[in-house]
Amino acid sequence: MRARGLIGSAPNPHTVSDDESPAEFEADVPPDQGTSGTDILARQIRSGLNELQRPADGLLLSALSAGLDIGFGPLFMGIVLTFTAGVYDPATQRLLVANAYAIGFVFVVLGRSELFTEHTTLAVLPVLDGRSTFASLARLWGLVYVGNVVGASIFAAAMVWLAPAYGIINYGVFAELAAPLLHHSAPVVFAGAVLAGWLMGLLSWLVAGADGTIARFAVVWLVTAAIGLAHLPHSIAGTVEVLAGVLTSDAYPLVAYLRFLVVATTGNIVGGVVFVALLKYGHVVRGSE
Repeated sequence: MRARGLIGSAPNPHTVSDDESPAEFEADVPPDQGTSGTDILARQIRSGLNELQRPADGLLLSALSAGLDIGFGPLFMGIVLTFTAGVYDPATQRLLVANAYAIGFVFVVLGRSELFTEHTTLAVLPVLDGRSTFASLARLWGLVYVGNVVGASIFAAAMVWLAPAYGIINYGVFAELAAPLLHHSAPVVFAGAVLAGWLMGLLSWLVAGADGTIARFAVVWLVTAAIGLAHLPHSIAGTVEVLAGVLTSDAYPLVAYLRFLVVATTGNIVGGVVFVALLKYGHVVRGSE
């Protein structure tokens, strides 16, 4: 049984073309009510369809905004490391840094900006359901990814210039932030990135099932603080951390950032698509009446 049967009564699957309006499919999906797997999948598919059909300029601007906003996480991580050095033990400091990391994701997810690691999961679902095409998915991924990386890169450059001059981050902290993401081999970075993509996919799924802003805030904070605590490689937030280290330390060449970006992005995609999109879609469809 296809999930199409879960969220609409039309007998045949409909492939969404780029020139169709999301409003045409409102009748096929239920309102944002219910917390069963079927309800969440229906909302995820509807949301994915809306994203897939947004104009290119709107997607790019929203993705640029997300890339900029997520930089506040690494910024506050640097501030925490600067002002708690020698004050707290390493374990306490790491917990504080992990909570600071979550700030950027709260701004992005609750602000409804376009973040690449959410769409690796969300936008795959309409394709699996036969409602959209791989070409539309590739268009969305490309626009969001480029906008995210550009925004994160701009924030990293601005942070490196402003934060030390403003007296809120010590210059050497930037290399300290980048080190955990650059000192591992490619297979280890890839495996960590798979876990980060998996958690971000779960975040998208859990937010869809959360009832109210406070519940969504709690979910975002819990999941992303966990990513920060383990310092798992997230391709977009990691861009801010690693580029800041590259710009301030001779120990990290630009090629180290490019290697990180490729490996982390690949791992994030695998984690989100395989361990969330495919499995969640499969178990909801196979478990439905």
